[in-house]
Amino acid sequence: MQRRSFLLGTSTLAISQIITGCGTNQQPPLSIQLLKDSIPGQVVNQFRKTVTAGGKLKFTPINQLEELFKLLQTWQKPANNQQEWTRFLPFNQNQKSSPANLVTLGDYWLQAAINQKLIQPLETTNIKNLGKLHEKWQEIVKRDQQGKIWGVPYRWGNTVIVYNQEKFQQLGWKPTDWSDLWRSELQNRISLLNHPREVIGLVLKKLGKSYNTENINQISDLETQLQALNQQVKFYNSTNYLEPLIIGDTWLAVGWSNDIIPLINSNKKFAAVVPISGTAIWADLWVSPTGVSNDNLTYQWLDFCLQPNISKQIALLTKTNSPIDNNIGVGDIQSQLQNLLITNPEVFAKSEFLLPLPVKTMQQYEDLFSRININKSPISLRNRG
Repeated sequence: MQRRSFLLGTSTLAISQIITGCGTNQQPPLSIQLLKDSIPGQVVNQFRKTVTAGGKLKFTPINQLEELFKLLQTWQKPANNQQEWTRFLPFNQNQKSSPANLVTLGDYWLQAAINQKLIQPLETTNIKNLGKLHEKWQEIVKRDQQGKIWGVPYRWGNTVIVYNQEKFQQLGWKPTDWSDLWRSELQNRISLLNHPREVIGLVLKKLGKSYNTENINQISDLETQLQALNQQVKFYNSTNYLEPLIIGDTWLAVGWSNDIIPLINSNKKFAAVVPISGTAIWADLWVSPTGVSNDNLTYQWLDFCLQPNISKQIALLTKTNSPIDNNIGVGDIQSQLQNLLITNPEVFAKSEFLLPLPVKTMQQYEDLFSRININKSPISLRNRG
């Protein structure tokens, strides 16, 4: 089971299609490179009906967020880095494609895209529904003192706990918070992400600290608590962390909600919970590559995605959360997913995005994590996406 690549049937935009207007080799007025399965095909069809006659749209799904980030980098590389005579060959594999108007980017990649000048700010006056967003979203899309908007969120999720209900029924309790991971019954029964920020972050949350804490070497209890948690862990893996849970090698796993929801949907033996002391939040954003000229059609799409009814459809059909407050009710969601997809305001207030940290601080996280899990296997270091 690979994160971000589960099938949602025909409800999602799964192939490069949805082009309106006459066929042409020229770049259409609106070209979007999006994360596969992150926008339902129904939503694209509804938007197409709002576009005036002759408007051409191109939506191209890409499998992974990392691929989209590399596309942004490719578009900003100078064209003269290839041999002169090869540039004009037909079907030249090294020839750069034209930049899209908008690209999906995970919030974890946003600061790097800004620093490398891969994306440009958006004109907020053209996005009327931006005001409907919770103020927490300002934290993630504004990355400088000028208050520029670098992205528009269209769906999000959490780092959550998933567990085998049959095993926990025998134990007589259910996990509700990070502190439960230290209970003696779970020794050698847990699989965690192989991700320093996620693992050390949940320990920091247990200690009443922030995921984005700097100078972690000054927190006296941190390494002791991390060592104790390590005794509970059987696997660290960011790709296949659910497999040990499925086959029964572990009873509990920590992972990303959009990995875990398909498992819960397909097997009632498993349940999941958002830790009550708060967790890490991830978001998918629309960003605009540097140098692209965006007309009204681009902003029409951004505004369209923030309409409450459209945002609700995106969330429900892709089994994620809506950035619009109070957008989804109990009756909209299957019972086993309600605690994941209906936002608890108190827990949301305690939750955080993984914000960029200074290089020195990041080294502290990586060094501490390496010391702790050096004897655990298999491992596969991977960021979300």
